[in-house]
Amino acid sequence: MITSLRRTLRIYGAIAELQPKLSLTYRAWFWSSIVLNTIAMAIYVFFWRAVYASTPSIAGLDMQQTINYILLTQIFLPVADTFLMWEFGYNLREGRIAIELLRPVNMLAYFYTQYLANMLAFLAWNIPMALVATFLFGLRWPTNPETWAVFLVSVFLGRTVLYFFDWIMACITFYTTEVWGLGVLLNGFGLFASGALVPLVMMPGWLQAILQALPFAQVVYVPISLLTGILPTSQALHLWLVQLAWIAGLGLFSQFFFRIAIRKVTVQGG
Repeated sequence: MITSLRRTLRIYGAIAELQPKLSLTYRAWFWSSIVLNTIAMAIYVFFWRAVYASTPSIAGLDMQQTINYILLTQIFLPVADTFLMWEFGYNLREGRIAIELLRPVNMLAYFYTQYLANMLAFLAWNIPMALVATFLFGLRWPTNPETWAVFLVSVFLGRTVLYFFDWIMACITFYTTEVWGLGVLLNGFGLFASGALVPLVMMPGWLQAILQALPFAQVVYVPISLLTGILPTSQALHLWLVQLAWIAGLGLFSQFFFRIAIRKVTVQGG
């Protein structure tokens, strides 16, 4: 049993180790993303400064707290990155899905390992953005270790929630040969519904209720709100239980849906 466990850890460890290397291959993409993300942060900061020019607070948040939230959201945005729909769609078009299905590993665990490794790699990419946000835009970092511990647990749980949701969406590609439109729609709606553009607490009550009933809020709004103090750390246990409930529900459904969708696979390319 111990030998089998060690072999399994070596396999998934190798998968995780490979992802940062693949990401760092595209250096031009790295530098261009820094420039574009810096421009995006500048736009957000100046926009919110203009909004707060005529009011001291919005939904109980002052200007500094809102800017902190937005800047931290931009830095930790890789937590909300989705790629499985694009990956499955590409593999289906190129005929590579047969290779993925024949790998001697659990497919769900294989892509989950990639999911976490990609997140860590792209968070490392964002270190220059964190420096820009701190020294150019006045980001104030939380200093309480408890806040960071609560945040990290929530990030891990939120990323897992998103993985199972992304897996379910990716299984839809087994029924179609083109996923570009659906992928763009999902990414755009995800940015809005997760609170990555505007804190959900600023939205009308009815819209907050709808968005917080979707899995996207668990990925960005909940962790970043805990980090910035919008949500008190005293609520952390309750919020973790909600995230665990999402994981349990989506995890079971994702496996069930995959077993059904896989019967529709048509291998193309070659």
